[in-house]
Amino acid sequence: MGEISIKINIADRVYPLKVNMEEEEIIRRAAKLINDRIKEYQENYAVRDKQDLLSMCVLHYATSTLKAEKKVTVEDTEVTEKVYQLDHLLNEFFSK
Repeated sequence: MGEISIKINIADRVYPLKVNMEEEEIIRRAAKLINDRIKEYQENYAVRDKQDLLSMCVLHYATSTLKAEKKVTVEDTEVTEKVYQLDHLLNEFFSK
């Protein structure tokens, strides 16, 4: 899986990148999400400065990432607790 050169357009600026072939689709989809979010902010808010729009996008995606990480942590904790309870029940059952 080699590297390829691609050009990504974000907020009307082109960024040449070298990426692994298997990452290309994800990177292109990410750029599309960012551009769609910028367009949404332009249409719904009186913001035209690209730097402000990009900052709003970064805040949106960073917040989403932190929420997802918190959810995973909570779910991991719940699964760990369930496994502990099951282990305890099995130990009780087999020790009789």
